[in-house]
Amino acid sequence: MKLIIAIVHDEDAHALVKKLTAEDFGVTKLASTGGFLKSGNTTLIIGIPKERVDRALKIIEETCKTRKEITTTTSLMGDNSVMGMPLEISVGGATIFVVDVENYLKL
Repeated sequence: MKLIIAIVHDEDAHALVKKLTAEDFGVTKLASTGGFLKSGNTTLIIGIPKERVDRALKIIEETCKTRKEITTTTSLMGDNSVMGMPLEISVGGATIFVVDVENYLKL
C-alpha cells in the first residue's frame, strides 16, 4: 500500500480530482496555502495499492502543467511611495510525495 500526497495549484485541483475519481481512485482534498506569494494550493491524499501508483502519477502529470503568470510585486521607494513591479512566475505543476503505508484500516 502507498500513500500519495500531491500538492497542486488550485486551478488544477478540480480537473485532477475529477480525472482521478473517474478511474476509481479515492481522493481526500485539503485546502492549503503555499509559502511563496501565499498562493492557493490544494493537497490531495490518495491511498492506493502500489501497482496503481504509476497510473495515478501519470494522471497528475497530464493534468497539472507548469505555466507562466505575471504578478505584481511592490517596492517602497525612498520618498515612501509604492511602486509595482511586474514579475513573471511559474505556477501549476505538482509537488508529490509517495510514501509506504505500514498499516491501513477502513472502518
